[in-house]
Amino acid sequence: MTTQTPEPEAETAPVATGQAVIQGYLKTLDASPGVYRMLNQKGEVLYVGKARNLKARVSNYARGHGHSARIARMIFETASMMFLTTRTEVEALLLEQNLIKQLKPRYNVLMRDDKSFPNILISKTHDFPQLKKHRGKKSEKGAYFGPFASAGAVNRTLNQLQKVFLLRNCTDAMFDSRTRPCLQYQIKRCAAPCVGKVTPEGYGQLVADAERFLQGKTTTVQANLAAEMAKASEEMEFERAAALRDRIRALTQVQQAQGINPRGVAEADIVALHLENGQACVQVFFIRANQSWGNRDFYPRTGAGAEEAEILTAFLTQFYDDKEPPRLILLSHGVEDEDLVVQALSDRAGRKVELAVPLRGEKAELVENATRNARESLARKMAEGATQNKLLAGLAEAFDLDAPPQRIEIYDNAHIQGSDAVGGMVVAGPDGFVKSQYRKFNIKSAAGANSDDFGMMKEVLTRRFERLLKEDPDRKSDMWPDLLLIDGGAGQVSAVGEIMAELGVDDVPFIGVAKGIDRDAGKEEFHRPGMRPFALQRNDPVLYFVQRLRDEAHRWANGAHVAKRAKQVGATPLDDIPGVGATRKRALLAHFGSAKAVSRAGVSDLMAVDGISEAMAQVIYDTFNARG
Repeated sequence: MTTQTPEPEAETAPVATGQAVIQGYLKTLDASPGVYRMLNQKGEVLYVGKARNLKARVSNYARGHGHSARIARMIFETASMMFLTTRTEVEALLLEQNLIKQLKPRYNVLMRDDKSFPNILISKTHDFPQLKKHRGKKSEKGAYFGPFASAGAVNRTLNQLQKVFLLRNCTDAMFDSRTRPCLQYQIKRCAAPCVGKVTPEGYGQLVADAERFLQGKTTTVQANLAAEMAKASEEMEFERAAALRDRIRALTQVQQAQGINPRGVAEADIVALHLENGQACVQVFFIRANQSWGNRDFYPRTGAGAEEAEILTAFLTQFYDDKEPPRLILLSHGVEDEDLVVQALSDRAGRKVELAVPLRGEKAELVENATRNARESLARKMAEGATQNKLLAGLAEAFDLDAPPQRIEIYDNAHIQGSDAVGGMVVAGPDGFVKSQYRKFNIKSAAGANSDDFGMMKEVLTRRFERLLKEDPDRKSDMWPDLLLIDGGAGQVSAVGEIMAELGVDDVPFIGVAKGIDRDAGKEEFHRPGMRPFALQRNDPVLYFVQRLRDEAHRWANGAHVAKRAKQVGATPLDDIPGVGATRKRALLAHFGSAKAVSRAGVSDLMAVDGISEAMAQVIYDTFNARG
């Protein structure tokens, strides 16, 4: 890949824009494939595009006719261009989408939610596999099934799978330390392999049945369970027959909860678009093993008026940038450069990927259903957006802001007497809560240990705004807030004022939200620097809106705190010993029963554990001995 950034002939002030500027680049361009950027007078990127032939594409922009209103506006604002040549057009397509996600140009279509999707994992790192939810890189040994549209969809399926197949969901450390069955066994959601209630062969059969079910072989699994139930009845093992009956019922509930279960589509993503008044909704349904594993809606930014084909093209290439595409993608509309998109997706998957716009049959019905969902979701979104804009306008009026805020950041801390202190930040704007922008801050200073709420808030805001000042000092991005809401009263507001003054950020308004008299919801008092506290009427929609914002920040911070505490509970001194990984840790705990017993063991006793050499035993012994 080579770069090429030619400069047009020098222009005199004021800076020229439009067709004449674009025309000036033609003499230095050739027919190479590549990516181009169009910039305005401030140097802001207006648009990123790819081309099979850069000279031909730029020549098209230099024409004075035949452009849509959107493209004409973009050309009019263009003051300069940048170019990057590539070896192939596919490479240009992938680079284009990477730059779009990075630069977020105004006239490009941008997918605004790029979260990963959860999977179900049957982990094979232990003799008795564990059933659990997994998100992220598939590095752990085991069988993965997904993607599912949401954590909720995974959790519901896991809940039912435990009832049907009785697979454990406990960690390996907990499994190895059990001496009697846990509650999961008592409520018939685990076969209790930890205490030998099921043989390794029997548990292996449960794992195989679960895998068959997740592969879509539900009829086989159900028939096997029915045969076992009949056999148990004939042998008058009525308790076992009743347990099998309950498992069959749970299996039926799983199938009913999945809703759409297409017979003729084994594996596909259904991607449907509805475009209305310049706003778009894309619905993605996940079909795996002839089962529906949920759907998710997306609201891509349409680049000031793009058409369906351009929106879907951009969506597909950005959506699958970090996800493995299925063998078949069913679409509601055609895409631009279909062969190119297919090649890019196939390269990403390492196998053939097919795009199709079905016109009849079951596949067309699936797309029609997804399109209807997209249409209804967009209608709800537009209605909610109208309400949200009214609330933001009311917030600006109530708090005497210059304009309705487009980005509100709400902060809260969570801890128990200073332990496991965590700060939380949630973000809201015209589209509601922006969960992809939420942040957690592990309190690192002594403020957490001292239960100093002011010190915690100082650390959180200092880290947040120092990073903003470093990454975007000129405030060109949309990451700078228009308003800060702080959970607290006059003391918190005063502390925040000192922090912001030290950072040199004096133009971001902030307001403290205190519980008020008797800490009663509805009697909140609002604090601003240098002003007397005030309250809103109990029936004011803006008050309810602020309560929702504060409660979401509280929920987020508390969730982070609980997760941190849970992680600490599972930690042992063995975690800090170099060379003692998960396998050796499990072996040591299984042999000695606890980390405390390990700390008391001698070198010869440690060497009796599988996987612990004399050198490793000496390291473990010295570590605990050094600690006294």
